Amino acid sequence: MGEGRPLSGPRIIEAAVEVADHGGFAAISMRNVGRQLGVEAMSLYHHIANKDALLDALVDWVFAQIELPATTDSWQDGMRRRAGSARRVLVDHPWALTLIDSRSAPGPALLRHHDAVIGCLRDGGFSIDLAARAFSVIDAYVYGFALTERNLPFDPSTTTDAVDFAAEVAPLLSEYPHLAELVQHLTASGEYSFSRQFEDGLEIILGELGHRLE
Repeated sequence: MGEGRPLSGPRIIEAAVEVADHGGFAAISMRNVGRQLGVEAMSLYHHIANKDALLDALVDWVFAQIELPATTDSWQDGMRRRAGSARRVLVDHPWALTLIDSRSAPGPALLRHHDAVIGCLRDGGFSIDLAARAFSVIDAYVYGFALTERNLPFDPSTTTDAVDFAAEVAPLLSEYPHLAELVQHLTASGEYSFSRQFEDGLEIILGELGHRLE
């Protein structure tokens, strides 16, 4: 955390991120963050009002890590940029999904994020109604994909792990022919990686949004 650095709001948030990365959402507490910083929890209250304020600040930190559409991006490239970045942040910090779901007070980074996404769609010709629907369906896909990626019983980015897992569960699928067919199809080539499916799914969504925009 950097010895000698004075205690501050940003430094406390950095420590909270480290606590969450190591212990998950349930580990986030003023006491654990203080321990991470080597100070008493009471010292934190000079900079962060309470645990609720800490959690709200962490949500804003998460959104601040997500790359926003560039002003020169087409709406498709802007959505690709933002969706890919959001997924990477959520995978790198698995506690973030639970945290975002638990909070309702928006911070400046979250508001800036939403404004930029809607602005990119509006600049691309979307009506405000279609922009709202596009934002919603892309978010549902990104969050859902990241949640599945987090909960898979194998490394979703590793082909070998996926194939080994399929071999382990194959004997259990004899009564479920459609599921067995899917698992066999996905892993037969030895090249299946769940993580690599993200871009394909996103392109399907963007393609349909393009049709509706026309």
